[in-house]
Amino acid sequence: MRAVVLTQFGTPLTVREVPDPEAGGGEVLVEVLATCVLPYAAEVFSGERNYPLVPPVVPGLGGVGRVVHVGPDATRLHAGDLVWCDATVRSRDDALTPDITLQGWSSRGDGGARLARYLHDGSFAELMRVPTENVHPLPSAAGDDPARWAALGVHTIPYGGLLAGRLAAGETLLVSGATGNLGSSAVAVALAMGAGRVVTPGRNRAALDLLTDRFGPRVRPVRSTGDEAADRAAMSAAADGPIDMVIDLLPPSAPSSAARAAAMTVREYGRVVLMGGVGMLGGADLALPYPWIMRNSVTVRGQWMYPRTANVGMIRLVASGALDLAPERVRTFPLDAVNDAIAHAAAHGGPFDRTILVPPAG
Repeated sequence: MRAVVLTQFGTPLTVREVPDPEAGGGEVLVEVLATCVLPYAAEVFSGERNYPLVPPVVPGLGGVGRVVHVGPDATRLHAGDLVWCDATVRSRDDALTPDITLQGWSSRGDGGARLARYLHDGSFAELMRVPTENVHPLPSAAGDDPARWAALGVHTIPYGGLLAGRLAAGETLLVSGATGNLGSSAVAVALAMGAGRVVTPGRNRAALDLLTDRFGPRVRPVRSTGDEAADRAAMSAAADGPIDMVIDLLPPSAPSSAARAAAMTVREYGRVVLMGGVGMLGGADLALPYPWIMRNSVTVRGQWMYPRTANVGMIRLVASGALDLAPERVRTFPLDAVNDAIAHAAAHGGPFDRTILVPPAG
């Protein structure tokens, strides 16, 4: 098969013939139809983000595909099924604290690295080997536009954070990092889940306008200034009532003060979910006041990715029309143009911009 290969950090990716993957028990072989190129992919492949990928590797973070072969333990999946392939792989030998790898992308700790050595390659290829539990059937309508459905790889991430924070219908949510690619997705997903209003702080006026134009008065934009106290007051005022939950999706380049200002708008007994990259590349740590957390009974939790069941929930949200993918701007590239796709994704990383690789059907 043909695949994209990262041979060395800091060099362009190459497209070459590599052996077809072989799926064993507990695995599925999938023909890749569409896979998302994330806006920060260039930072990963340059080495700037210091991800624990081990070249040579076929990168890529899940995608839409069609089943070619299933293992003997599959009871629902069949060859020819249209599916979503989730890249978040969990070890099977520890139910309480499973090791995690993002197949073809990243991993957590020594156990995650060990898992990544086995499930080494991702979705920037014509074929992909995926654990059976990571393959989820899609509605037939997804076959009409698999490139658009590849945005599941973006939307499921904040969906996992919203589930972790127990977002309920009618509640007010604040999305820290709302004008970014993942943050804007959180806005869309939260509204699809029934949020009453969503406060969206950010510096990019055009992105804020796009959110309000698309979603109307349930979105409450706030222009960030960088003054922590002033921004906190402006966000609280925009909510026009208590803020039940805050989800942070700021990138590594953002200062911790921006995350703190957002987090401290939450009401008594409110919830704060941290999913962003603040501090991952250095800089000041997030310092939340102990007395404020304790006396206000605030819940603060981290969430990396999402539970496996979130894939099913996200597919249902899209299939039902609650989350509408039609307004998203989708640009597709073939495998041979992968480096162009990476550059395009970096330059078009705003709200609802999707860059998609579409390997040709074999």
